[in-house]
Amino acid sequence: MDLSLDDTIVALASAPGSAYRGIVRISGPRIRPVLAGWFRPDDDDAWRTARVAMVHSGQLINVSERAPIAVDVHDWPNRRSYTGQPLVELHLPGSPPLLEAVLSSLHRRGVRPARAGEFTLRAFLAGKLDLLQAEAVLGVIDAHDHHELQAALAQLAGGLSGRLSALRHDLLELLADLEAGLDFIEEDIEFVSRCELLGRIATALRFVEDLLQQSSSRMQSRTRISVVLAGLPNAGKSTLFNRLTASQSALVSPHEGTTRDFLQFPVEWAGIAFDLIDTAGWEDGAEQIARAAQLHRSEQVEGADLIVWCSAANLPASRREEDNLLFEQTRQYARACVRVQTQADRPDAEMWLREEGASSIEIDSNGSDSPEVSAVTGAGFDRLADMLRESLATSHGTARQWLGMTAARCRESLEGVVEALRRAEESAGIESVGDELIAVDIRDALDHLGHILGVIYTDDILDRVFSKFCIGK
Repeated sequence: MDLSLDDTIVALASAPGSAYRGIVRISGPRIRPVLAGWFRPDDDDAWRTARVAMVHSGQLINVSERAPIAVDVHDWPNRRSYTGQPLVELHLPGSPPLLEAVLSSLHRRGVRPARAGEFTLRAFLAGKLDLLQAEAVLGVIDAHDHHELQAALAQLAGGLSGRLSALRHDLLELLADLEAGLDFIEEDIEFVSRCELLGRIATALRFVEDLLQQSSSRMQSRTRISVVLAGLPNAGKSTLFNRLTASQSALVSPHEGTTRDFLQFPVEWAGIAFDLIDTAGWEDGAEQIARAAQLHRSEQVEGADLIVWCSAANLPASRREEDNLLFEQTRQYARACVRVQTQADRPDAEMWLREEGASSIEIDSNGSDSPEVSAVTGAGFDRLADMLRESLATSHGTARQWLGMTAARCRESLEGVVEALRRAEESAGIESVGDELIAVDIRDALDHLGHILGVIYTDDILDRVFSKFCIGK
């Protein structure tokens, strides 16, 4: 990858196709000479003397044989631009032939076409972004829904970078204390005690292990939100699954244990996009097939963004305590868990409600409501949709800090940090081991952190990151 910043580059920065406005982005040291004699500003003095970011109205001349073209030039004349060098954006009518003519004119004036991701690459090389934030730019562009966009924007804002940078700073401070002690070893001066050393290493290790677990979950997860239907056998999960997916994918039977594997189906419902997963009923089966079904169920539940616990409205009183207990246990470790009363259309369910004096919405022990729904009639589905939107909005954006592409790139480096800190922790616990060996392991951890943040990088890493970008970003 060419890391030279001397070329002036240009690309179309707006979406392809016709639009009210189009944007041509130019970055590099020769912007003013390139635009001289071609861009005619309405206020020539303001254009010539500009030292801060401004918008200059004017005309582009000699783009074609037709009349001059009205244009707004958004000008960043100093290093306080996105790329860290002079940058302008030409905002003009979004006609594809006109935009192509403008690009051709710039190429003839010596401006090179930008490569994929080259604007963001220059921002990274100028120190405007770290590598995690650069990947977040691509995450914003490629986001499929609101939740993915929020996760990408959070990473772009530097939330994850800030925490990793703080960790790197702490390890640098710890390394400095160790090396200061080595410099004065003959004077027997101790800058950090073994007890304090162990505590600081252990804190850093726990933090990185948590991040590694999150990155593993993010790599294994789908790009879409996952919603899992769970509950006791014969709770109406498969009927609800078929209704929400508008299919007959799940077998439905009055006999318990019909579902032996999990089913997954992409759903676009009530303005929400997610993968709906039907799982086997919650039971302890002695036979091999039943045990395999329960294992599949556990795997899906653990990775779910949201669990919808289905409690049959006609559930016998003898099993209600079991249902409540399993729901509470599931709610404790799930990212998000809601409860619905299914099979509300059944005659025995209506009788039970009358006998118990229950309302159409029950209140769980955690204070949240459990709407009564019918997969046969569709009753209660509006409330179910509201519940899904509310639960996913509060859980999905914060459950995972990593974008998928970031998790994939950083996993190996995170494993390296964990291994180095574990070695350092083990060595620090042995009085006979010298500080110089502990310092070696901490340096190793810092090197791996440097690769994650982009403090240490190679052409190969940059190629892998920025080759995924589109032209103009």
